Parts: sequence; structure tokens; C-alpha cells
Amino acid sequence: MDSPIWVYLIGLSGMGIYGLRILIQWYLSEKSHQVESPGIYWILSSIGAIILYVYGWLRKDFSIIFGESVGYYIYMWNIGIMGLYKKVPRFLIVLQGIFPLIILALIVRDIPTFMDTFLHNKDVPLSLLLFGVLAQFTYEVRSVYQLIYSYKRHQSILPLGHWVLAVTGSLMIITYGVIRHDWVLAIGQFSIFFSIRNLMLSISSAKKKAGE
Repeated sequence: MDSPIWVYLIGLSGMGIYGLRILIQWYLSEKSHQVESPGIYWILSSIGAIILYVYGWLRKDFSIIFGESVGYYIYMWNIGIMGLYKKVPRFLIVLQGIFPLIILALIVRDIPTFMDTFLHNKDVPLSLLLFGVLAQFTYEVRSVYQLIYSYKRHQSILPLGHWVLAVTGSLMIITYGVIRHDWVLAIGQFSIFFSIRNLMLSISSAKKKAGE
């Protein structure tokens, strides 16, 4: 499904912010020779998710909306546990919290239209939509894993399993993007290279700990 160039630019900007977050995270990890979980990573994750919510709504692509919904509040949790909300006005935190609900309200305000455009879209067959949802879920469930892992340790950590799911999900999203003719989704997964590097660093760190 073709969209105006400005819609693609919105999606590309969201993917660009996602890419910037992992570029910074990768740089800091290389400096310390272990996987780092910096606050800026989670801040940029939250900003990128907001932009991609808008992109998914404009593209009428339910898989994008679904994918962003999996990790959105986990980004907020990581920002909170790192104490980064202390100097942020409360109304901005509330606005951030309800933003997905605003997008959802815009989508379902007309149920018949929602069913036709998001779930019965002729440009996105049901089988492709389900694959797209599975791809997004595989990629975003890494955030659920990260939340559980970090919650038990009372700190924000990016563990090995997070990167395994990131690489697997990225490959699936690239495939979906190519089939969907959505070059924003496909190109946006360039961060897979940094995920692979983080995966290697995580394995190296695990081996060192096992040898101690």
C-alpha cells in the first residue's frame, strides 16, 4: 500500500531514533567491554515508540501498533527504575502513559472502518498480517524478558536472551517488510548488526563469569 512520502519520513525518523539508541548503547558497551543499559537508551526507545505508533496508525498496519504496545510501558519502567523521571513534569509522564490509549481510541472510534482497514486490508492478507504480528511480537517480547530479568535484580539490565530475541525478531521483521514493500521497516532493522555484536559481548561476558 502506497503512502505519501511524509508518512514514510515519519516512520523513518522513528526507526532512526531506534537506531540511534542502539548505536549509543553499543558504543558504551564497547568502551566497557560488556553490555551496558544506559538511560539514554530507554529515553530514545520511548520517543521512537511514540513516533512509530503514529506511523503504524497512518499506515493502517496493525502489526506495527501491536509491536510497539508490547514494549512501550517497559521502556517507561526502565526509565523510572533508573530515577530519570524525577525532574520530569508529572503531566508529561501522564501524557506519555496515556499516549497509546489515544492512538487506540483513534483506531477503534469507528469499529467497521477499523476492521476493514486494519484487519481486512486488501494490501495485507491475513496470513501476512499474522506473520507481521508474530515478527513484531518476537522482537518486542525481548522487552518482556528484559523486564522480568531486571525486575528480579532491581536494576536495568540488557541480558543475553534479550539479544537472541532481538536478532530473531529483526530477521522476521525484515522479511515482513520486504514482502509488505515497506522499506521503512526493512531498512529500520539495520540495528540487527549492533544486536549481533551485543549478543557476542553477552556470550563473552557469560564465558568469563563461568571461568571465574
